[in-house]
Amino acid sequence: MKNHIDATPFTLVVTDPILADLKARLAQTRWPNEAATTPWRYGASLDYVRRAVDHWQHRYNWRGAEAGINRWPQYLATIRGETIHFIMERGSGPNPLPLILTHGWPGSFAEFLEIIEPLAHPERFGGDAKDAFTVIVPSLPGFGCSPPPRLPVTPQQIATIWHELMTGVLGCEHYVAQGGDWGAIVTSYLALNHPRALAAIHTNSVGFMPNLVGAEPLNAEEDAWRIANDKQRARETGYVALQSTKPQTLAYALTDSPAGLAAWILEKFHGWTVGVTDPPKPVDPPYPLDRLLTNVMLYWLNGINGANWMYTSFQDPTLRIPPQGQRVEVPTGMLICPSDLSLPAPDRWIRRMFNLVDRRDAPHGGHFIAFEEPAYFVKELRQFFSGYRR
Repeated sequence: MKNHIDATPFTLVVTDPILADLKARLAQTRWPNEAATTPWRYGASLDYVRRAVDHWQHRYNWRGAEAGINRWPQYLATIRGETIHFIMERGSGPNPLPLILTHGWPGSFAEFLEIIEPLAHPERFGGDAKDAFTVIVPSLPGFGCSPPPRLPVTPQQIATIWHELMTGVLGCEHYVAQGGDWGAIVTSYLALNHPRALAAIHTNSVGFMPNLVGAEPLNAEEDAWRIANDKQRARETGYVALQSTKPQTLAYALTDSPAGLAAWILEKFHGWTVGVTDPPKPVDPPYPLDRLLTNVMLYWLNGINGANWMYTSFQDPTLRIPPQGQRVEVPTGMLICPSDLSLPAPDRWIRRMFNLVDRRDAPHGGHFIAFEEPAYFVKELRQFFSGYRR
């Protein structure tokens, strides 16, 4: 890995007028009515969003969050015409393993802020410096502090950008990768299309679906899972239909109204964490509002439109299907969480697309496991990647 990297140092600074405008908009929120039924039944709970907006307006401390972000070394690099923001914390010891972590939607690099230090410096937490990672956390194009692309980009394109970031900008000859949601798809393409420097990958979502043309038929377990999973996801993926076809129309509301933006995002941190049930569980998302609002703030500051554009990739029905006869041969570990928006897939289904060498079924947790259970997530990554160091 290079001592001097080919990137420009970056510090996140939000001006006071931007924050004053946000407070004024929050104060002028025009609230909808709500059906007299179970909270969250038809979307984000009115009571919860009211409390979130009140906290955002009166108690949330952006300057504290901004300082926490700027604690970490940050950079901008231009790769294949896209400007990419990334955090890089060099690990302890003589030979830390480079690890690239990729977030998804509606997450951001904020999901990983609490795991950077224990991954990079395990000795500070009772561990051994020999287990250290150099942690690289990029923002997908249009997310976080990465400017929106001129046109939507695909996970395949991002995987190529990530590979050039790791090998060209940072000079890594050997690295590992982890991702969930979009990050799982990007990480899967990284392993499929750029396997030579990639020692292993780990995901907490199944990034690919099998190409069943000419493949062995589904067995009874796979067939039953697919039917049940399609039924569950049908209740949760209406946003995909809108963001993959008419994201520009949605953008006017989400760019103008911080309350609307918060509702659009926080509803996912409810259903994809407490579990997809019918009716939905009438409980709050199990995260402190300060942490959730830092994630929402990154969408408010950068605008959500560029991030939502990624869903236009779903107009390609083969988005998550490897070409016939191909699968990920890079050693793959997966952490499957019980409260995700997808049901835990059978091993046989996963092995159709991946060289699955390790599968862990978490006792609890959901879609945003690094954000929800950071200590558990760090332990899982450290254990899986221990066999892929040089």
